Formats: sequence, C-alpha cells, structure tokens
Amino acid sequence: MGPDGKGISSDVQVQISHKDSLPGLSLHQRTRVQAGPLLKPTLWAEPDSVMPRGQPVTLWCQGSPGAKEYRLNQGTIIAPRYKEKPLQPGNKAKFSITYMTEHDAGIYHCYYCNPTGWSERSDPLELVVTGSFSKPSLSALPSPLVSSGRNVTLQCRSGQGFGRFLLTKEKEHRLSWALDSQQLPSGQFLALFPVGPVIPSHRWMFRCYNCYRDMPYVCSHPSNALELLVPGEFGKPSLLTQLGPIMGYGQSLTLQCHSDANYDRFALHKEVRRDLLQSLVLQPQVWLSQTHFRLGTVSSSHGGRYRCYGGYKLSSEWSAPSDPLDILVAGWLSDRPSLSVQPGPRVASGENVTLLCQSQSQRDTFLLSKEGSADTPLRLRSDHQAQQYQAEFSMSPVTSAHGGTYRCYSSRSSSAFLLSVPSEPLELLVSESSGGTSPPPTEPTSTAGPKWYWIGVLVAMVPLLSLFLFLLLQHWCQNKGRTSGAVLDPKDRQAEEGRQMDSQAAAPDAPQDVTYAQLNLLALRRQTSALPSSPSEEPPEEPCVYAALAIH
Repeated sequence: MGPDGKGISSDVQVQISHKDSLPGLSLHQRTRVQAGPLLKPTLWAEPDSVMPRGQPVTLWCQGSPGAKEYRLNQGTIIAPRYKEKPLQPGNKAKFSITYMTEHDAGIYHCYYCNPTGWSERSDPLELVVTGSFSKPSLSALPSPLVSSGRNVTLQCRSGQGFGRFLLTKEKEHRLSWALDSQQLPSGQFLALFPVGPVIPSHRWMFRCYNCYRDMPYVCSHPSNALELLVPGEFGKPSLLTQLGPIMGYGQSLTLQCHSDANYDRFALHKEVRRDLLQSLVLQPQVWLSQTHFRLGTVSSSHGGRYRCYGGYKLSSEWSAPSDPLDILVAGWLSDRPSLSVQPGPRVASGENVTLLCQSQSQRDTFLLSKEGSADTPLRLRSDHQAQQYQAEFSMSPVTSAHGGTYRCYSSRSSSAFLLSVPSEPLELLVSESSGGTSPPPTEPTSTAGPKWYWIGVLVAMVPLLSLFLFLLLQHWCQNKGRTSGAVLDPKDRQAEEGRQMDSQAAAPDAPQDVTYAQLNLLALRRQTSALPSSPSEEPPEEPCVYAALAIH
C-alpha cells in the first residue's frame, strides 16, 4: 500500500463516539481501522485542534510498532510537509507547530512505513486557527435551561458575513459542526445548530466561530462559552443583592448566590436572556458555598428577573432554581411621580392609611418601595382620573412595622423592569395606640395618644410649681423676720439655744440641708438681736432669702 491511501480493506472495525451527533465537521476523533497488514494510524492535536493565532500546537501520529518513519501531509499536496522518526521507545511521532498562523490551518493526514511497505492514511484532522476577527454571539433557543432528554437549538450570530459558522462542543468529548450562514433582513448573519437529546451525565459546553467560506479553517475569536443547564432536584440556593432590588444608573451591581450545600459551582440565569452567566464557586467557610456575580455598572440591560443554580463539576445536572430576584433600574423614564398619604403622615397604630402615587405622564404601572427593605416593591396597575395617572396603595390597619420612608416609581408594561425617577421621599410615622378612641385622622398633631399629652403637661408644670414654692417660702421668711425684731432676754436666748440643741440631738438622722437651714436661722436671730431696735427699721431681706435658698 502506498501513500495514495489505496490498500486492502478487510475486517474493518470502526469505533466512533457520539454516533447520534450532528453531521458536519468532526474534530479530535480518534478512529482505528484494521486494514491489511499495517494498522491505520491515528492523528490528533494537543492541546486542541482549534487554536488561537500565535499559539503552539503539537500533532501526534500513532501507528504500529516497528515503524521506520512517519509523514504528515497538509491538504491535497502529495509531498509530505513533515517527516519524523518515531519516538523511542514507542509507536508514534510528534510534529510541532511553534506558532499557529493562517498558513498552518487546514486538513492534515498522517501515515507511516515499515520494512513491509506503507500504511494507509489516517482519518483527516482539521486544524483551525482563530482570532482573525471579532467574535460572534452564541445563545440557546428558547433557553439554556433544558429538561433532561430534550433538544435545544443553538444560534450563532454576527454582524460580519464571512459565509460559515463553526460550533464546537468542549470539555470531555471534542466535537464540531459547520453550517453556512444565513442573512437576515436586518443585515445580521446567523446559523442554527440543533443539539440533543441533552442528558445530565455530560457537560454541554459550547462556543461558536465565524469563518471564511473559501478559507473554512480561518475563523474569528471564539464566542463566550455557553453551557446548557439541566435543572435537578438538589436543594435550591439563595440569590440576593446587598443594595436592594432598585438600582440607579452608575451603581455597581453584584448578585450573591449561596447555599448550605457543598456545590462546586453556581450558574446565574436571567429570564429572556438566551445565554447563561457562570462563575466558579468560592468557599470561604466549611459547608457554605457561595459566589458573587459582578455584573458591572448598571444600565438598562441589567433590568430583569434572575435565578441562580448550584451544581457539581462533572455533571450538567444542577439544583432546583433559587427564588426569583427582580432587578429594577430607576431613572430610565424621565417623569417624577408625586407621593402623598391619607389621612396624614402621622397616624396611630390600627388606622387605615392610603399612599397615593400620581403622574401626569401616561404610565401603565406604579411601584411603591420602602427604604431599607429588601422585599420586592409593591406593584399596581395605574388608573386614569382627572387627567392624572395614579395608583392607591392601601395599608389596613397599619402597625409600627409600616413606619418608614417611602418612594414611588412609574413604569411601562413594555419595559416592566425600567422605572421612572423616584418621587420625593415620604416619611410615615406610626405611634402605638393606647386602646382608647383614636384621635380624628384629620388632626395629625393629636394622633400621638393621651399618654404622651399628660406627660407633656406634667413636665411643663414642674418649673411653675417650683417657682410657686420659692415665692411662698420667701414670703414666710419675710414675715418671720418682722416678728422677731425685738431683742431677746439673755435667759430667753439661752433657753432658745438649748431648745435648738435639743432638737438637733433628738433628730440625728435629719437631712443635712434642714440642719443647715436651722443653723442659718439661729445665726440670723443672733444678728437681729444685736441690732438696735427701731420702729422705723425694716429687717434685712438678704439673710432671709439666703435662709430660704438653703432650705430649698
């Protein structure tokens, strides 16, 4: 048998994986055919048969033991491009390409010889070089979420029309399919690849490329990876955002997916979006797995409903979905609705309250959010009244938990996750009811309840009562001073001093301020007895005031 590939064909045995895969281009398949005295060689590429421009690649050709020389042909050229001796010990040869370019892309065959003759050619290996132009997009129709055993369609799309698209399945089993592109009325180019049935025992990871029709092995940069997800019955994770569900333009959006289960990875899915965002999991704590999906600066494209899934590395079967998380983008619509409250911003617990959101612009929906709450905002359809679009949010009856700061937004049904500018904040104050009749709702100032009213009255009366006692005591001191103007007899003074000493000894536990007042009063009496008695003199007021202050 010579290098032209002709030879004896007997006892042919072919082993090809994925026999039910799509027809088309087949890369990196190892096929062994027993034909004649020499084994048909096997040709494969490492690390891959689809390589970026400028990267090295190695082609391996494996034949029968005892081979003297291996040859590698490119395309339809009869003359071999490479000749190599087999590695010792072994039955294969190594062909190295140190820098991949467009000239290295194409179809390759290998064959070998031994003392009895030449083997037939290996099956073709199609070597593709990528990175020549911008990448296309890859999405799943209708969704990358696929029930086990179902089929799905993958759409490769680009604004550049080079004539052909290449789809590759990555990870364990490297397969590829090629289709001619179709042009849409919009000027876009696409190809639709049917895939399935999808089973969870394999990873279904895909990329696609845009390629020249007349140079089918020179292609674009790869699309973003797309993995099909098969939802399972594992415990669902939790999805949350620390900044709340309503985001403003320019903020940084990060979604956290976490679970108590020991998942290896998480996937984030947005409804209507036809690709699946993924991230490897971080495990900061034992038995707690989580990851953060950093989605960048908020724009209108971030609005939507999200779910996340947990999974394991070696399977496409994932957990049950998390509860949905709606991300709303404020500021998309230019109007600013107004927010008011009835009966007023100060109410008692148990009353009925209505928050009214209004806009002069035609709007389909109004939303009400509470500051600091992670709950999804309340949403009501608008009602057109008196040249205003409005919605009434009722709270019946209110409790202290309803207190807080509220804002409202408007939106259109065509873009439910894109909102208007927020209304001015409205603070609702809810006081606890004492169980009696609540104050009339039209009098917000009296809705605080009788308990607080009487406390205020008592606080206001304290300084008035103190002033009254002070004036009364001062008046008493003045009268007392007038009656004690006469000079006491020395014997009477000694008796008075004895009575004062006896009184002090009889009450050792009396307060110190009272004793101080008594001593000052005694000193006052001594001073007044020493003064000359005159019917026209008034007793001095200052010592009396001093005594009164000491008693006080």
